Amino acid sequence: MNSEISPHIRLIEPALSFHPDRPSDREIHPLRGLRRFGPYSAGLVPDPIRIATIAPASEGSRLYEFMKQLNSTFSPQERRTYLEEWPGFKNVFGVRMVAATNDCHIEMDEFDEQFVNSPSPHIVLSEKLGRAIQELTARRSEFDVIFIYLPQRWEAGHKGGEDDDFDLHDHLKAMTAAQGIPIQMVREDKALSYHCRASVMWRIGLAIYAKAGGVPWKLADMDPETAYVGISYAVRPVTSDRPRFVTCCSQVFDADGTGLEFIAYDAHEVEVQRRNPFLSQTEMFRVMTRSMEHYRRRHSGRSPRRVMVHKTTEFKPEEIDGCMEALHLCETVDLLQIVQDVSWRGVRIKESSGQTKGVAASYPVSRGTLIPTSLKEALLWTHGDVEGIAGNGSFFQGSRSTPRPIRLVRHAGHGTWDDTARAILALTKMDWNNDSLYDPLPVTLGYAKVLAQVVKRMDVLGTMPYQFRFFM
Repeated sequence: MNSEISPHIRLIEPALSFHPDRPSDREIHPLRGLRRFGPYSAGLVPDPIRIATIAPASEGSRLYEFMKQLNSTFSPQERRTYLEEWPGFKNVFGVRMVAATNDCHIEMDEFDEQFVNSPSPHIVLSEKLGRAIQELTARRSEFDVIFIYLPQRWEAGHKGGEDDDFDLHDHLKAMTAAQGIPIQMVREDKALSYHCRASVMWRIGLAIYAKAGGVPWKLADMDPETAYVGISYAVRPVTSDRPRFVTCCSQVFDADGTGLEFIAYDAHEVEVQRRNPFLSQTEMFRVMTRSMEHYRRRHSGRSPRRVMVHKTTEFKPEEIDGCMEALHLCETVDLLQIVQDVSWRGVRIKESSGQTKGVAASYPVSRGTLIPTSLKEALLWTHGDVEGIAGNGSFFQGSRSTPRPIRLVRHAGHGTWDDTARAILALTKMDWNNDSLYDPLPVTLGYAKVLAQVVKRMDVLGTMPYQFRFFM
């Protein structure tokens, strides 16, 4: 029995684009790219971005002070090999961020005693915040984003009890997304008190710009005729009178990352195996058909040449048939299962003079390392060492543990793994909701999972696509 595995391939770190007409404005480091070139959508975002606020009684000034910090300069106190200096919101994005008109700032009546004494503090808090949001809705034309200040003393209201599937973040997002209102929660224990102000400013600044409709960056090198789709599911509580499962389909319609949106619908024909839901052929046909309808609407009736569908669970034969039936106009269809929890590990070995076997290197396996293990499976390290980020030539995000690969399982499609893995690696860099170099999963799956948790709390699911910026 041969214990050897296939030779590995090392994919280069995907580049990001920061200008629609200047191909030279590209960088592998997102924050460095923003400082050098500015955002991709420079000049297209309204200036200024107007911020409305909701705060506890007599504490609105804390949000105003925080907004001043966003316009100030901070040097990194952590992740110094990666994090860039924060030079102020306008210097990064080219637009100002200001407080909205006076009528757009709400300080809620004092209710701490009611909150503390209630057996359901999450209900008290969510109702108070809901009324404040509704009050601002009447002035929707006067602001772009709402800041909601959550002091640490309200933490008991962030979650429900053991038998209550409540999450304050998801509840408020479900409420405001349906109305097209982007919100930013500002927590005392994180945004206001965190020691590294540069880190906080980058994360909140990126979120504000994207929520206001801006595009910080796009992917520089991708097939322009490929569409990427991610499928995830959420389960409603047994007490709900709605269908048990919600299917969320995130879609990146253009190769450069444009058109990131998603559709959601109640799934009626679902089979559960080992606690995982699988769609019937009819249900899968339905979601893929809707996805392609939206693609053609955005591309003058043209279908994509290639479609890649990502899912964390396997594709059952019925699901494969549903995809193929809906995507029959496409030349190539790749159905890929992406498994995050794998037992594989890898260690980088470097040559050593006088030793035949080499020694373990100081840095882990390179991000982008690809090892095909069969015609249908491969291992891809989306987490690992990256060159060209830090001054010493190597950068390992998080600097902890031995990075695991993700396992790619091809349930439909053919050809080499190079293009498939390269696209997945690039899509790990398209999350505008944090300041990291990459996420462990491609944005197709990362967003679909987050969105499904919010969507299951919405009373009505629309038929048109949702923009992700309302769910960030």
